[in-house]
Amino acid sequence: MNQDPDTPLSVPASTPDTEPEPELEPEHGLRERKKERTRKLLREGAAALFAEHGFAGTTVADIAACANVSERTFFRYFESKEALLLPDSVDLFTYIEAELARRPPQEDPLDAVCNALIAAAAPFAASSLTALTHSVAIAGDERVVAAQLVQLFADFENRLTLMVLDRLPAETPDADLRAGVIAGAALSAVRAVLRTQRRRRANGTLTVTPPSALLLEAFGMLKQIGSAAP
Repeated sequence: MNQDPDTPLSVPASTPDTEPEPELEPEHGLRERKKERTRKLLREGAAALFAEHGFAGTTVADIAACANVSERTFFRYFESKEALLLPDSVDLFTYIEAELARRPPQEDPLDAVCNALIAAAAPFAASSLTALTHSVAIAGDERVVAAQLVQLFADFENRLTLMVLDRLPAETPDADLRAGVIAGAALSAVRAVLRTQRRRRANGTLTVTPPSALLLEAFGMLKQIGSAAP
């Protein structure tokens, strides 16, 4: 029997014998997922222990036990417990720099920096920003933590200053000073947010307000201060 050319060809229904078998996840993918899970457990365990016992009162063995791994396994993921104070700081700052580079060239430099920092708050809220808050919370009692935080912010402030300087018009008076003030002011607002979260957590008034909302409020205050200046 001839098939009418205007009639679409019928497709036989699939049968159990013709259905493709589901693809199994490659072994490499399973290994990577297991590694990421272990890394996550180590980060979370360290944050909890630092908050409860302080940095000095927490050992590598304690952190490893939280993740149910050996100390030897711990050192495959992190070179020291200091590295767990801010485990994602490199990724966080790289992300902020990338966001700043994507901001429109004509955008006000302070607005560009603030918007880049706000953009990083959501994806990193559960890791680096939370770790920063915990670190600020214990830094008052432990010099090693305070020193590491100071150095971390100082290094990033220098990098941020250079990026802001690149965005300023060539004829900007005292461009290097202006860039430094913008970078320093923005990061000071970030530090104020972290300290506020610490204080509210301590007195039981911390709400579920996302870090990005607090940052937005802090940057709004910063701009008001700037606009009120003579």
